[in-house]
Parts: sequence; structure tokens; C-alpha cells
Amino acid sequence: MDIGVIQETDRWIAVNKPAGIQVERNPFGASVESLVYAHLEQEKRIPYVGIAHRLDRVTTGLVLVAKKKSMLRKLNDQFREKDIRKIYLAATEHPPPAAQGTLNHWLEKSQEKKKALVREGPGGKARECMTNYKTYGRTAQGYTLIQLEPITGRYHQLRAQLAAAGSPVVGDALYGAQTPYREQQIMLHAWKLEFFDDELENRLLVQAPLPDWAADMPGII
Repeated sequence: MDIGVIQETDRWIAVNKPAGIQVERNPFGASVESLVYAHLEQEKRIPYVGIAHRLDRVTTGLVLVAKKKSMLRKLNDQFREKDIRKIYLAATEHPPPAAQGTLNHWLEKSQEKKKALVREGPGGKARECMTNYKTYGRTAQGYTLIQLEPITGRYHQLRAQLAAAGSPVVGDALYGAQTPYREQQIMLHAWKLEFFDDELENRLLVQAPLPDWAADMPGII
């Protein structure tokens, strides 16, 4: 399996993660980390692969990987300071309550159920999470296409929040979706990522190709 390279410099590489694999190296098969290593190994005997952020196994889309320790530190700082902008696309079974707005919930990670549980408010281990969204309309299959921009970064945040709003992601049976999709894949895609590139001394926007379920929608830029 080859990893789809979106953009590459001498300090970082952006790749298009397929569904069904994890980001970090693991004993169960290919990962973004192992595939990027194999790609970089063609030019350097022992390349450096620094994982700065993750996507769920069932999610597709953009993953930014550092090729130097110094770059990983800079990316980690930006993620910690919430100075990186992430934009996702999702196709949901039902439209959200409004065409655009902010989803605000309290989530608690359940190790037993391997999912995020929505709570009515603060308390215990529940943490507040917020996501801005806007809808693009209906896809050819009749699903609602939504752009999502998470403000916080909680476990399964987008999936849990959409389900709590009555709009589960297509194929996401873990969060109540009734419509099946491909094996080990849901209609959730990490589409764009904006970060500060200190060598260019400017913010840079990197974009993954649209998934097939969104490619025919008008007005997506």
C-alpha cells in the first residue's frame, strides 16, 4: 500500500490517509507512520517520522507529518496553543438543527465502550467541546453535506457531537447511524489544515482531495 502524498517539503509531508488504517505504527498492519516511513526511506536510509496529530481508523483525509524533530516540536506547540485550523467534511443521515451554527456539548470518554458519551453539563470527567459548522445541502444520495471546524479537540468529538445533534455520520454505527457504508469507513474526511510555516514566515493552507461522496457537490471550495 502506498500513501497518497498531497504536499512535501524538507521539513514536513502532508498525506491523504485511507480508511481502515491507524495513524501510528501498530502490530496489526499498515499505518500512516509506517507508510510515510517507507516513502521517505526511498531517499534516506533512516528517515525521521514525527506524528503530530491523529485521525480515527474509520476517517479519511489529511495528516501532517514532521520530517524533523524541530518541526514536530513546532507543530506540537501550535496544536497545544490551538493555533492550527482544521476543517472536516461529513455526510450525515439527517440535517442538523440549523443550516449553520456551533455545536456545544460536554463529552466524557468511555474506555469500556470505546466511544465518547454526551453529558448534560460539567461534572466528573466530562469536558466541554465546541464545533462550528455549516451545511452545503444534499448529496446525490440524499445525505446532508456539512463542513466542520472543531474549536476544541476531544476524543471522537465530531462523531459524538453530530450524533447528539440528531445527525449521525453515514456509516457510523458506533454513534447510532442506521445507514451502512464501506467496511471500516464512515463519511468523515479531514479536508483542510492551516498552520504556520516558520521557514516561509507565513500561514499555509494544505488541502486533501475531496472524497468521492462529496466530489459532485456544487459550491465546495
